[in-house]
Amino acid sequence: MKDYLDLIHSYVDKEVEVLKSLDLNKINEALNLLEETMEAEKNIYIFGNGGSAATASHFQNDFNKGVSEYTEKKFRFMCLNDNVATLMAIANDIGYDEVFRFQLKGKLQEGDIVVAISGSGNSKNVLNAVEYARSCGNKIIGLTGYSGGKLLELSDISLHVPVNSMQITEDLHMVFDHLMMSVFYKTMCQIDHLK
Repeated sequence: MKDYLDLIHSYVDKEVEVLKSLDLNKINEALNLLEETMEAEKNIYIFGNGGSAATASHFQNDFNKGVSEYTEKKFRFMCLNDNVATLMAIANDIGYDEVFRFQLKGKLQEGDIVVAISGSGNSKNVLNAVEYARSCGNKIIGLTGYSGGKLLELSDISLHVPVNSMQITEDLHMVFDHLMMSVFYKTMCQIDHLK
């Protein structure tokens, strides 16, 4: 049997180190904006590419079904990367850089917010949608890694993972999801997932 323990310890140690360095005040700000948006019965558009697309889809599931199952008002997450036919049609007919912005046009309303996920912070299709949303006056929560890229600058609230590893970045983006879901379970639903 091969011994991978050193590599396992190295990964776990780095992830714990980065986890402890996260800006908890920014998470608190994001929680408040998400709650305000839900209370106002506005939409939360979320999207990303690759692993970030999976994270976006997971967020929608956790909030629209998970938390909302127990609340009178419901979260209205809309994951823009979940409809494959729509993505392929836009990518084929217009261009992949427009797959998210095109979907926001004509839908985005005052009070809606955008949750944009990009490990590098520089995914062109994500930035195009964010720039469009900002031009409409909508607020942006950005989830990034590495140096944060342009998305860090464009976000009203940046949930930044300061590490040069896409794997740890994506791990901790899911921590943001489950942490915030857990907080809302406790505050909105009186369910404590930490017991």
